[in-house]
Amino acid sequence: MVAFVTMTNAADQNPTDYTRLPEMGAGVFTAPLQRPAHVGEDWLEPAQRRYSPAEHAVWDTLYARQLEVLPGRAASAFMAGLERLDLGRGGVPDFARLSEELGALTGWSVAPVPMLIPDHVFFWHLANRRFPAGNFIRGADSLDYIQEPDVFHDVFGHVPMLADPTYADYMQEYGRAGWKAMRHNRLKSLGALYWYTVEFGLIQEADGIRAYGAGILSGPTEAVFAVEAQSPNRIMLNVDRVMRTDYVIDDLQPTYFVIESFDALYHDTVDRDFDRLYRSLPPGFTYANSAVIDVDDVLHRGTQEYLLRGGRGSGAKPV
Repeated sequence: MVAFVTMTNAADQNPTDYTRLPEMGAGVFTAPLQRPAHVGEDWLEPAQRRYSPAEHAVWDTLYARQLEVLPGRAASAFMAGLERLDLGRGGVPDFARLSEELGALTGWSVAPVPMLIPDHVFFWHLANRRFPAGNFIRGADSLDYIQEPDVFHDVFGHVPMLADPTYADYMQEYGRAGWKAMRHNRLKSLGALYWYTVEFGLIQEADGIRAYGAGILSGPTEAVFAVEAQSPNRIMLNVDRVMRTDYVIDDLQPTYFVIESFDALYHDTVDRDFDRLYRSLPPGFTYANSAVIDVDDVLHRGTQEYLLRGGRGSGAKPV
């Protein structure tokens, strides 16, 4: 396992206490979310909900559908984690059992939350090796797309990767990086890094490009599109460039970024001087989500046909 190194350098005068929720300064801009009355400041549910037979059936349907498309497209670490955690036992996994098994592998646990949670709370949980997972599941009438991540996206898409020790350490360090991003008011930039790695990341393996991002792995269309389609760009990851790049939240991505390995991803972020980077970043993004720039190491320059035809709203084919 990679040694734990926080994304704070020796120049920091006040070491961060990750056991306490970070304070949101008055000048930090983030989405306002209304906390439900039944949860505390940690936004954790008192317990995982009990799912109905119909809801368990939705999990089983989604699971079976993904297992038809992911072999040969999903990262080997994801497929190994899926097997080790046995998420196909039937119905929505029990978080307590899952946390016990995952904890024995990498020290992580899974905690139920009612909805999307504030950035600073999310960072705090990641920094303490807790993954917040939605406590609800989509309906049978909306299998293909939901705007807010549910238990299938969070557990099926994210948790198998947390069984990989190096990736598990990267996720903890990402959470710890949130403190620094808030001090510099650059949560949007740090969010772009999460988007293009944890949610929509690709990895170069011996047999070709594979997906490790949860947003790809939890949906059948994007699992094929990200790895095989001609439309999107596939560019080797450059942390500085990615944190200046806009992204799409409700459609297939025009660009995917590819890592060489999880060791490389870890060191490309942990070893980066984020204080200097944040000072150089503008408040908004510099590059469009479809852009290819002169410093890019391009593996595939996409046609952008899907985007140019109007994307999901136009009924364009994801080719």
